[in-house]
Amino acid sequence: MSVRLLKKVLKEQELQQRQHRDVSEEEEEEEGDSPNSGTRPAINPFDLLNDDDVDQLQEDEPEIDDETVVGNNPKQELYGMKSMADATSTSNQKSKKKKKKKCKTGLSSVTNKVEEPLDDTLDTLSLDVNSSRHQPGPTKTKPETSKLRAEFVKQCAPSALQVDPKCLNPENELRRIFGSKVVKSFEKSNQASSSRQVIGGRRGAHHTRKTILVSPSEHWPRWDGSLSMEFLETKDGYHHFRYVHSSSYDQVQRTFEAAKAIHDLNGIASILLYHPYHLDSLVTMADYFKFVGEHQMSVDSTAKSLYALECAWHPRFSPLQANCQLRICHETNKPLFTTLFTHMKNLDRRGCHRSALEVCKLLLSLDLDDPMGAMFCVDYFALRAEEYAWLEWFSEDYKSDNSLWLFPNFSYSLAICRFCLEQEEPSKDADTHATKSNSADLMKQALMLHPSVLKKLVAKVPLKDQAWTNILKHVFFRSEKTGSASLDHLINIYVERSYIIWRLPDLQKLLRVSALQVIETLEHSTGDAKDWACVRKEAFSSENNEYSHLLVSDFSDIVPTLPPENLQNFMVDPRMREPEQNGGQIANPLDGGPAPRDVANRNALAVLFESMLPWVNYGGRGDE
Repeated sequence: MSVRLLKKVLKEQELQQRQHRDVSEEEEEEEGDSPNSGTRPAINPFDLLNDDDVDQLQEDEPEIDDETVVGNNPKQELYGMKSMADATSTSNQKSKKKKKKKCKTGLSSVTNKVEEPLDDTLDTLSLDVNSSRHQPGPTKTKPETSKLRAEFVKQCAPSALQVDPKCLNPENELRRIFGSKVVKSFEKSNQASSSRQVIGGRRGAHHTRKTILVSPSEHWPRWDGSLSMEFLETKDGYHHFRYVHSSSYDQVQRTFEAAKAIHDLNGIASILLYHPYHLDSLVTMADYFKFVGEHQMSVDSTAKSLYALECAWHPRFSPLQANCQLRICHETNKPLFTTLFTHMKNLDRRGCHRSALEVCKLLLSLDLDDPMGAMFCVDYFALRAEEYAWLEWFSEDYKSDNSLWLFPNFSYSLAICRFCLEQEEPSKDADTHATKSNSADLMKQALMLHPSVLKKLVAKVPLKDQAWTNILKHVFFRSEKTGSASLDHLINIYVERSYIIWRLPDLQKLLRVSALQVIETLEHSTGDAKDWACVRKEAFSSENNEYSHLLVSDFSDIVPTLPPENLQNFMVDPRMREPEQNGGQIANPLDGGPAPRDVANRNALAVLFESMLPWVNYGGRGDE
């Protein structure tokens, strides 16, 4: 029996029951007026319980379409009962007995149908999209059905990278930390300053679109629609998309490239006057404002970029579910990754670590290759946001393997995570020890696998106790190099990103005790050090630095600045200049002023016009 047919039968039984109940009420009223009303039989109160059960069952069911009901018409029955008002009490009693029997048989049939096992009903349903219940076909065997159910449960299982849209808004986190009154007063001051910025322009001329990544300001220009997104394909359960530029956007991009070639920052600023949502210009100005110390204007430029990128999303693009891919191999997708990474760092500087964690999860889900290195700061944001249980779940769920603990940041962060969970839930600690290692064992494993982290942490935190000096004298913790360029680079990133966590006294004690236990273990058996060295060498076997595209400065809390004399030579993000630096050409030296240019074998007229630019240096000016 299908679900729809079962609902139909229940509807019919309910209508019949209501008909009998109305008829019995009419008869009771007539018997009250007859002289033989005193001989009325007693009503069984337990029959009302069954009536309530059926009523409740029908109320819980969703309403179905009106269909033909098999049975008597209630209007006809009421008309017939009114015509029998002069009948004797004995005939009324007989008719009531017959109707009670009918009600009981109807209720028994309903209960029998409800008590039927639902497995038979579910087996009639098919998860296949092409199947139809009106067309006969071969029934699936039990192994095939169980296989389909297992695949369905696997697809519906939540991913650790799913993003909570409520936590993306930093205002919610600030209200939770500081209170609503403080946040409201801060918002009022920002509104006053923003209103002063737009004096002379049109205000309130349009309504900004609501977005989830950022909260657009009222004075922002209207979205010009110069960007769009197209759907590419569905592969391995992921929907792949790509940003598309309009013809007008391509023309503006060529103007930007021309201004970039001659380092014309004023030209880039003029582009934003007519095209306020040109991404590369917004990214450039955001970096410029950051270097000159105008952090709020830098944050505003980054937010405008995210607003433009989100307004161009495809209707099928749902990145919060971790099932959409925007590969960075497409040139038009790169601004989204750089802008999201900058936005994540801005949230971290504001103290909104939970919002930064959600943005980091979004970065990881958009490209499985992790081009921005979000993998090496997601553990830091999880610890700062106190999402310890999520971090353990992520380390076990991501890419369906347990290889994350081989990275230096996860090896130490998982030990800290287990330590914090032990402090929060001591009652559940006994049950957890049966399945998971405790924090002391995890910390010893981290020190055995990456011993060079300890010396860099002691210098960076810094840790100035005499005990650390004695520990670092041991040969196992004496070296700062591992022999692998990739591993050394990742260790530098971890120390630069997470050193502030180790300023907690409890974590320093855990690290010191574990280091002493490692030294004691190595004095009894030196084979353990060789075994862990083999694991380290196998995990990071490449001789080249596989993570050279990740700058250590990008994971630092220090905001870079430039002296005024070098600001005119500033141009775009350091990440975009890195290929030139790796090739041996330093595009913008920060400590020696503008690099001198070579004039040999060049057009004299071109050199003449180029010499008029204030940031061009041909050398030899000191000799003159």
